[in-house]
Amino acid sequence: MPTEKTEDMTPEELRTPLLAAMLQHVPFDGWSTAALKLAAKDSAISAELAELAFPRGAIEALELHLCQADKDLAHALADKNVQAMKIREGIIEGIRTRLKMPSTNREVVRRGLAVLALPQNIALGSKSLWRTADIMWKAVGDTSTDHNWYTKRATLSAVYSAVLLYWLNDDSEDYADTWAFLDRRIEGVMKFEKTKFQIKKALENAPSLARFLGRL
Repeated sequence: MPTEKTEDMTPEELRTPLLAAMLQHVPFDGWSTAALKLAAKDSAISAELAELAFPRGAIEALELHLCQADKDLAHALADKNVQAMKIREGIIEGIRTRLKMPSTNREVVRRGLAVLALPQNIALGSKSLWRTADIMWKAVGDTSTDHNWYTKRATLSAVYSAVLLYWLNDDSEDYADTWAFLDRRIEGVMKFEKTKFQIKKALENAPSLARFLGRL
């Protein structure tokens, strides 16, 4: 039976306690209807109210979980004042913070990735990944509005995805191997960007074929 407290809550208000209870079952039952039903039972919420809270079922609970994690990340990075750091250090801190957050349980993440890998959920996974990268870039003070806005987030999305997959299988103490892998990936990106910049400058300073032909 619903408690007096849950009886007075709207379906929208029930989403947070339901999700919190569901996270205890996801490592065993995945992001599934079974996990959502167990969460409702644990929270003394009727199945009908749980369905109203998450009309699209467990996938909607996963979506809420990802949104809340990104909000927590934004607050954490603001508290750390990563904007005052060098961009490289700020981005590294952003990824480390995301993976070290209390809500980041490896089995919950693993189960979530399995769901997001399904064809019908690819769009949700991509949207969530892009949003996470965007939060990290905004935290370090990125204000770009041109094509760099997209390339920065696409690059960081690729780096974060690689580090996330490495972290899922890292058995080293305090994830030391993951942080070393992260440093190497960032170093690789920095070298690529430096090379790209040098090539761009070289091309800008190169003789113009069009001007040469024009003179002829």
